[in-house]
Amino acid sequence: MIKQTHSQCLPSCHQSPPSHRHLLVLLLASITSVVVVVCQQATASSNDTDQLALLHFKQGITDDPNMILSSWNDSLHFCSWFGVTCNSGDTRVMSLSLDHQHLVGTLSPYIGNLTSLQGLGLIGNTFLGEIPQQLGNLLLLRHLNLSDNLFTGEIPLNLTRCVLLNFLLLKRNNLTGPIPPEIGTLNKLEYLQLGINNLTGELPPSLGNLSTLIEFNVAYNGLVGGIPESYGRISSVEMFILGVNQLSGIVPKSLYNLSSLNMMTLTVNQFQGDLPRDIAYTLPNLQMFAISRNAFTGYIPASFCNASKLLSLNMNYNHFQGRIPDCLGNVPTLETLDAAANNLGSNSTGDFAFLKSLVNCSHLTRVGVSLNNLGGQLPESLANFSASTFKQLYLGVNQATGFIPEGLGNLIQVAELDLTVNHFTGPIPSFLGKLANLQRVELSGNQLSGRIPSSIGNLTKLFEIDISFNELQGNLPSDIVRGQKLDLLDVSSNKLDGIVPPEIMQLATLSILLNLSRNSFTGHLPGGAWKLQSLTSLDLSHNNFTGEIPAVMGGCKSLVNLYLQSNSFTGKIPDALASLGGIEQMDLSHNSLTGRIPLPLQNIHGLKYLNLSFNDLGGEVPTGGVFSNTSTLSLAGANVMLCGGVSQLHLPKCRGTQRNNTKRSLKVKLLTIMVPSLFLSILVVGGIFFYYMSRRRSNKKKVFDDLALGKLVVVSYKDLHQATNGFSAANSIGSGGFGMVFKGVLEHTGTPVAIKVLRNGDNKVDKSLKAECKALKNVRHRNLVRLITFCSSLDYKGNNFNALVYQFMENGTLEKWLHHSDDDDHPNLSMIQRINIALDVATALHYLHELNGGVSIIHCDLKPSNVLLDADMVAHVSDFGLAKLLSVEADHHSSLSGSKTSSLGVRGTIGYAPPEYGMSATTGTKEGDVYSYGILVLEMMSRKRPTDEMFGGGGGAEWLNLRDAVKAALPNDIYSVLDPKLYSPEDRDAAEAEDRDEIEEEEEDGNVMPAIRRTAALQHRNYCFVSVLEIGVACAEESPRERMKIDEVARKLLSVRDYFLVNCVNSSRARQRSSRVANPND
Repeated sequence: MIKQTHSQCLPSCHQSPPSHRHLLVLLLASITSVVVVVCQQATASSNDTDQLALLHFKQGITDDPNMILSSWNDSLHFCSWFGVTCNSGDTRVMSLSLDHQHLVGTLSPYIGNLTSLQGLGLIGNTFLGEIPQQLGNLLLLRHLNLSDNLFTGEIPLNLTRCVLLNFLLLKRNNLTGPIPPEIGTLNKLEYLQLGINNLTGELPPSLGNLSTLIEFNVAYNGLVGGIPESYGRISSVEMFILGVNQLSGIVPKSLYNLSSLNMMTLTVNQFQGDLPRDIAYTLPNLQMFAISRNAFTGYIPASFCNASKLLSLNMNYNHFQGRIPDCLGNVPTLETLDAAANNLGSNSTGDFAFLKSLVNCSHLTRVGVSLNNLGGQLPESLANFSASTFKQLYLGVNQATGFIPEGLGNLIQVAELDLTVNHFTGPIPSFLGKLANLQRVELSGNQLSGRIPSSIGNLTKLFEIDISFNELQGNLPSDIVRGQKLDLLDVSSNKLDGIVPPEIMQLATLSILLNLSRNSFTGHLPGGAWKLQSLTSLDLSHNNFTGEIPAVMGGCKSLVNLYLQSNSFTGKIPDALASLGGIEQMDLSHNSLTGRIPLPLQNIHGLKYLNLSFNDLGGEVPTGGVFSNTSTLSLAGANVMLCGGVSQLHLPKCRGTQRNNTKRSLKVKLLTIMVPSLFLSILVVGGIFFYYMSRRRSNKKKVFDDLALGKLVVVSYKDLHQATNGFSAANSIGSGGFGMVFKGVLEHTGTPVAIKVLRNGDNKVDKSLKAECKALKNVRHRNLVRLITFCSSLDYKGNNFNALVYQFMENGTLEKWLHHSDDDDHPNLSMIQRINIALDVATALHYLHELNGGVSIIHCDLKPSNVLLDADMVAHVSDFGLAKLLSVEADHHSSLSGSKTSSLGVRGTIGYAPPEYGMSATTGTKEGDVYSYGILVLEMMSRKRPTDEMFGGGGGAEWLNLRDAVKAALPNDIYSVLDPKLYSPEDRDAAEAEDRDEIEEEEEDGNVMPAIRRTAALQHRNYCFVSVLEIGVACAEESPRERMKIDEVARKLLSVRDYFLVNCVNSSRARQRSSRVANPND
């Protein structure tokens, strides 16, 4: 029964499931519908969130010049808005790309709500403010490119939450702070570009974990420290770019084992050490190797000859030595070779052998090996360089000899040829006229002779020619300007003569420099209309030009520098020169100009230097503008008829020229009556006066004759007392360890002199003083202050009086020029002036140390206050021999008193005296003078006294002495010690940033190869800065035996000066030459 029941129940149990299934289906349908609704609502919500985020992004934009966001409105679905890309499924924003749209504004934090975003590209806009931390919410983000904006602040740490990132591109912004070490956790990162920012701190070792990284770019920042060893583990890296930072130390060897590397850029840092000899074997894929502006040493590895893929080798400004490998021709792909400013070569035959092998490099475009020691003749095989590709040859400042090879005429694509400061002889080759693509020719500083070939006028693309400092003769051919493209023409310091072709003054393209100075040009300057309205510097000085200064010169409205000194110009100064509103320096000295000084010259507000000395000018001197500051104005010489001016000029007052007609008439009548009655008296008195004056002239002529013959003329205490207005304070122009110095005018000669009144002497040493003065009177050199005479007598009180009378120097002491207050209007010494002064002083010391007959004069107290500057800013050393003179007195007083006096005052001044002077009673030495000279050079370049509080090693002093401070700054930190007046803030920024705006990505073809182009003017100036500072350091070595010889100093400074004149004639020229000088990719 039970079974039956059970069996009866079974059917019913079997029938129940359809009912349950129905219920289950209904339940699932209900759930599905709910899920669909929820999903629809979620999708709608997400879409709303994305749209709202985009609208907030739009609100952050303050300027949209291209109106690209005008489509961002309700009339279109946001997926159709400009720059927005959605996925095809749920219509979420997947990509936002607004590159190069010139947008201005801030990046809204709401960008973090686009949670499906995989790519964000805002390159090339002007986004300001900080990068939002909310970007870390974009967990699907793979490509982030915010380059070329103005973002500030630090790199957001939250970005490291975007673990899928392949591209993190933040270059060319204003980001600060350190590189977050957490970036090392982004193990899918392939491209990391943080260059051209203001990042600081050290390179995080954790970045060595980025095993998939292809490009690592942190160039142009302020990073310090070394390269971590862990970076040698980034096995996939192809581009390693660390240039223009403050990194230092030795490059880890593991870095040279990254076989996938094709680009290594370490330029402008402080890396040191030798390159591995097998570098090309361990880096088989290397294409670009750039390490310029570091301190690498040793030899250039010959293994580079096996770098079969090498395109560019840039090693400028290091300390490499030896020969350039002559097997580089084995690299058929080589395009550029730059090894300038090293110690390559030995000034011997064969140094240029490497050029022979380069004929095999069929893609070669540039060779730059300037500023080395390469000697010998250039090989004729230069003719076999690839005529279709070769464009730039830079061999300047070497020791090359012989003729310029004719084979260069085969290189028809050459655009720039720089052979400056070598020893080339012979004529300028005529083949230059066949190089139709030539744009720039630099042949200055050689011994080229003959005539200037007129065929140069065939070069229609030529914009710069510099053939200065040679021995060229003949006329300046008018055809030289036929090309009508020149913006710089420099033929100075040759032996050219004849008249200047009028065509020169018709060349409207001349904008940088026209320099015809230091030749023998004659005749009048061309008349007619000049077309030099764009010219910034005109130098016609030191020639034999005659006639009047053309008034048309006033039409050169862009002139900044005008140099006409040392010619034979006559007539008046044209009023039209006052139209030169931008003029800063004007020198018309040493001519025969007459008449009045044009009053409108005082209205040129930018005029910083005006030299009208040694002319025959007369009349009233203006008092405004440049005439109000005697340190920027020179009127010395024969301008005896001048009057008025500011009181510091000490000119006589001008007499009134306007007379009342009545008074004039009365005066005439009185004279008519008085003349006859006075005539007889005048005859009598005139006779007596004539007799007296004839005797006085005879005495005066004798004084002049004595001066001309170099004799010691006799002057008394009365003469000097009268010449200095009783040694008045108004006539005092300085004081020092030897005594007071007064300015005076000797009555017998009318000559301005400097009178050095020595400390009270003793009449028993008069004979010794006289003997020494007679000896010093025969010591004559253009860079020594000439001793005219001396006086050893008694003053009006019966005290011993000893004084030396020297020629007067119009521009005072070097001390005054270096350490004037920055608040006054005193001009600052330019770089070329400092080089010239350093060379003048070195030349003077060499003369004193190597007098004929084996006799030497040791200065013993060389310092800026003992260097005087004449009207032309030529330096003259003073007080030479005074140490010996005063030691005569000191020794005499010591013998009388029985005591020994300290000789420090005789043997130097604290800060300038060498260490050995304080350790013994050693007399002065040549090496001691060299030490003082070195300190003087360093002070001249830094405007820091050696006794400055920053030196001394204690009490917070940073350095022991000035030399140590400069040595620590060489060669890469020179702006920390240089006088800020030698450079502009922009120069310093450019030097530290190495013209960072020139690093460019080639976005179109994906080739991320920065072309590191340096401003050439900055290179040239920095080279001169470093060279002069190194000379100062070498002279101030602690050990006397290690100091540079003074004759070697003079030779090196002469080379530096020639280099500076060739490459840095003036700031305008340097700025405008920046894009086309040697080694632009240094």
